[in-house]
Amino acid sequence: MTITMNHGAGGRIMHEFIHASILAHLGNDLLLRMDDAAVLEPSGPCKIAMTTDSYVVHPLFFPGGDIGKLAICGTVNDLSTSGAIPRWLTLSFILEEGFPLESLDRIIASIGATAREAGVLIVTGDTKVVEKGKGDGIFINTAGVGFIPEGVNLSTHNARPGDSVLINGPMGNHEAALFTVREQLPFTTTIESDAAPLNHLVQKLLGLSSGIRSVKDPTRGGVASALWEICDHSSVTITVQEDALPVDPQVRGVCELVGFDPMYMANEGKIIVVCDSDHKEVLLAAMGPGASCIGTVCEGAPSLTMATSIGGIRRLSMMENIQLPRIC
Repeated sequence: MTITMNHGAGGRIMHEFIHASILAHLGNDLLLRMDDAAVLEPSGPCKIAMTTDSYVVHPLFFPGGDIGKLAICGTVNDLSTSGAIPRWLTLSFILEEGFPLESLDRIIASIGATAREAGVLIVTGDTKVVEKGKGDGIFINTAGVGFIPEGVNLSTHNARPGDSVLINGPMGNHEAALFTVREQLPFTTTIESDAAPLNHLVQKLLGLSSGIRSVKDPTRGGVASALWEICDHSSVTITVQEDALPVDPQVRGVCELVGFDPMYMANEGKIIVVCDSDHKEVLLAAMGPGASCIGTVCEGAPSLTMATSIGGIRRLSMMENIQLPRIC
């Protein structure tokens, strides 16, 4: 067997690969939880969250962002989903010989602007260069560290029957933006990536409600794969309402044109919030005008279903095959 694009796509094949190959050799109590950021408990009173990620997006520049902005947003957001306040990031470049310095300067400027927006510091890093033809311009690796305030306990293992499932805006904009640029689709309006650091929003929500169980960013594999992970980790059923799912008309047009499913399209500025249903209204108001309650958590074996707009029931699984490679 060899590595395929599906091994990095966020769906079933990637998750099976992680369990069979990576966790089989490296598994420990922290890693086996499979949250977006590891929650560390040193001998002192505070908890530390740590995460790492790599970015191979193509093209490097796209409407709404670039690989630099994406690297900071992705790392900050993975820390934020654990309830952490991100503080420090590492930054490493793998550069291909011949990569334009002008492009690198533009990417680094974007990294700086996004880090300032998120309120994080780049504290260490590394640069390696490979021969021309042995890379693809630039790859970026990051690691991030943050502190979890006392009393905060967010995890994909915490969902309970009766909880509500919220999202802070429309799905699929990031993947649709990259697809339209790559394929040069003749849309009259430009679809922009939703890439954004979400740490300030998460901390705002935590300050408003003690009823938040889980926060998850639906990146690779989209909303469906993220929800399925919560179902699996918490041993619950989640039912989403098709009519409640927010999708921009332009993104829906891309999906209808090429057969993509918005439930499986990547996002870089969205969070799924699982919360006590009594708290959903105050959280929705704080999440902004694009936020929506898209489903509920129910008792039952781990499963994800959709109540369709025509009255049927559709069963959803983790993404099986990649819709678009190199999206982050």
